[in-house]
Amino acid sequence: MLITALLFLLSAGIIYLACEYFVNGIEWLGQKLNFGATATGTVLAAFGTALPESAVTFVAVMLGRTPEIRDIGVGAALGGPLVLATIAYAVVGVALWFNRRRLGRHDNRVRVDHARLARDQSWFLSIFVVKCGLGLIAFAFKPWLGVLFLVAYALYVWRELRGEDSAEHDEALEPLKFQPRSAVPSLVMVIIQTSVSLWVIAYASHIFVSQIETIGVASHMPPHLIALVLSPVATELPETMNALIWVRQGKERLALANISGAMMIQATIPSALALFATPWMFDAPLIVAGVLTAVAIIYLGWLFRRGDVDGRKLVPVALLYAVFAAFVAWYIR
Repeated sequence: MLITALLFLLSAGIIYLACEYFVNGIEWLGQKLNFGATATGTVLAAFGTALPESAVTFVAVMLGRTPEIRDIGVGAALGGPLVLATIAYAVVGVALWFNRRRLGRHDNRVRVDHARLARDQSWFLSIFVVKCGLGLIAFAFKPWLGVLFLVAYALYVWRELRGEDSAEHDEALEPLKFQPRSAVPSLVMVIIQTSVSLWVIAYASHIFVSQIETIGVASHMPPHLIALVLSPVATELPETMNALIWVRQGKERLALANISGAMMIQATIPSALALFATPWMFDAPLIVAGVLTAVAIIYLGWLFRRGDVDGRKLVPVALLYAVFAAFVAWYIR
């Protein structure tokens, strides 16, 4: 267990350091491709950081040889959105509060495109309700519906790339870490830095997840509950780290866009994979996870539709994850 603890802490530190390079590279890549800041977060950053958890689902449902292993994929497909809708948003709220003075702000207001994020919450909730509804009924052609989730994500990306960014402009970009003396780095170096940092994030996340699963097994937790409670916290760590870094830089628009885009990926691509390869039937913990995620999204959508969000109001959603963890602890005892 000592080795597990050391690997746990070391991999977490490496993920944070690699995320510093990733967010720096992805901002420059977004500028090179003429993406708005929101699209950079929802599409580029989200797709990159969602790879670890999507890989967990793919390996479990497509390559898993037993129903228990495939259950891990189903749990990951539900656990990811739950973590993002609760812990990740709460981290943004807490980070805003602790960094407001360093950023020279007199309030804790979230400076984002509220209307766009409200639409994202509505889009996600619509897909998520269908996704959870399919987990409650059994019918023969259910696997084919996975294609619809892939189409839904493609439509989301198309909408994001076409949308106008009405929020205020963020501060000037920091120099590319791989080319610190260049005011305008080359596209090749931007791609290299982004790719290398993403690979490090993915590899360190794999180690981090392995340690989480080792802890779960030692605690005698069922496989899909490990995937539902512990693994998502680990696999969503890159998004959470990105959010923390961007908020500390005063770029909460990128932070929330990254979380929002990652949630859309989690609502579609892992779900499609799980639908293709598993019966996609929910037990009590999965149902509770779905309900709590929906409650968090309804609350967040309400906040963003109001158009003036205080970061402190994002923090309470973390309580929903605590409720879920308490339910799981009661359920498996």
